[in-house]
Amino acid sequence: MSANDHPDFLVIGHRGARGHAPENTLLALDTGIRLGAHWVEFDVQLHPAGALLVFHDLSLDRTTNGKGRLGDCELGALRRLDAGQGQQIPTLEEALDLIEQRAGANIELKTAEGTGEAVAAVLRQYLDAGWPAERFLVSSFHLPELWEFHQAAPEIPVAVLLGGVPLDWAGCATELQAAAVNISSEFVDPRLVADAKAHGRRVYVYTVNDPAEMRALKALGVDGVFTDYPDRALRV
Repeated sequence: MSANDHPDFLVIGHRGARGHAPENTLLALDTGIRLGAHWVEFDVQLHPAGALLVFHDLSLDRTTNGKGRLGDCELGALRRLDAGQGQQIPTLEEALDLIEQRAGANIELKTAEGTGEAVAAVLRQYLDAGWPAERFLVSSFHLPELWEFHQAAPEIPVAVLLGGVPLDWAGCATELQAAAVNISSEFVDPRLVADAKAHGRRVYVYTVNDPAEMRALKALGVDGVFTDYPDRALRV
């Protein structure tokens, strides 16, 4: 991602804007954009039927009126579920069509076994339709799957997701040629931030909803935050 693709401190709507609307729904994505988020983040899973679904958990129980594992449910039945306020589980294509370049799209790969290649194939269609590669950022905790995505679509920026501080600091980001490191707010370490920045990687922190914490992270040199409340971060 180039410096022209976002401001100095990036506000990324977490799962759209889950503080204001049901997470990972079209309503949440649209709400995040309307609140002014520079980017919106959402999760993608590869269903056994081949569809790429915008959904976080492996289980349906927390965020829908369904039960059991998403992968065990027939695709048509999944699409009839209520994901909150009458919203359905969207597909990746529906999410991108709604975003329509009004914001950048951070797509997190939640599953392995082909998810990266499947997402790359879809995103290539959007590149062909005129989306700049820099308006996408693909991230994952599953670094082998992220590597598979990078091999399939090397022009699209990727970010490593970290839930802790690695022994080699931001070394995994360098190895993956990642544009950014996305790290949990619980594990922000000034040495990790410095190492990432020294190697030309941006640092984004998830999930930050407290304005005082946002200000502290900005002072530390962090490049942006994932937040359930984009309106709060924009005021900071």
